Amino acid sequence: MIVLVIPDIHLKSWIFDRAEEIMRRGKADRAVCLMDIPDDWDMELDIAHYRNTFDRAIRFAKEYPDTLWCYGNHDVSYPWGKLETGYSPYSERTVISKLEELTNALPDPSQIAIIHRIDNVLFCHGGLTEDFVSYLNEELIDADIDEILSVINEASPKYLWNDQSPLWFRPQHRNVDAFRKETFMQVVGHTPVDKIYEENGFISTDVFSTYRDGRQIGESAMVVIDSVSREFEKIEV
Repeated sequence: MIVLVIPDIHLKSWIFDRAEEIMRRGKADRAVCLMDIPDDWDMELDIAHYRNTFDRAIRFAKEYPDTLWCYGNHDVSYPWGKLETGYSPYSERTVISKLEELTNALPDPSQIAIIHRIDNVLFCHGGLTEDFVSYLNEELIDADIDEILSVINEASPKYLWNDQSPLWFRPQHRNVDAFRKETFMQVVGHTPVDKIYEENGFISTDVFSTYRDGRQIGESAMVVIDSVSREFEKIEV
């Protein structure tokens, strides 16, 4: 299966427009969104922008109902009551209600979670390491991968709101292998990069984040990946 990865949104609803164009061109069979839908530089007061971006995500979810959604730290910061850079107290109710509306728009609520697997590819916002699996429960190290993902997706904020979790880990800053990288490729966002690249079993995709002055940090491209062979390519957008 060919999977399109939609990277961090941060109130850029046009990213869903580009993703939809790629899907309509038949470049992928389904999509995975790495979320971080809310929050961007100096947007805290623009509640309408928050609402409109979530509404665009919900329209995409309805148009492509088998899409998987991976929570980002900026998404869960609102229902979890965790302050985050760019957190908008003015948009708190909007984000919480729109996350619920997005979940209700999905055929199966399990389609929105911390981490997902499609065949030989894992998708999450930050990245999964052996250290974090061991931190959750040392007995999980040799467990079936789907059992591990289930435990992660059911974990409380106590375990997930830290720098080592799949919400927060930044493999771009550390020379650490992806969990079971011999078997699984991981596709992640969270950390702005200037180009899409693979290292240590992680494919980094957050190329649409911006500097405070609005300049885009990375190249204009998205990833499509073969979920069986783990081979990937960039598509210019």
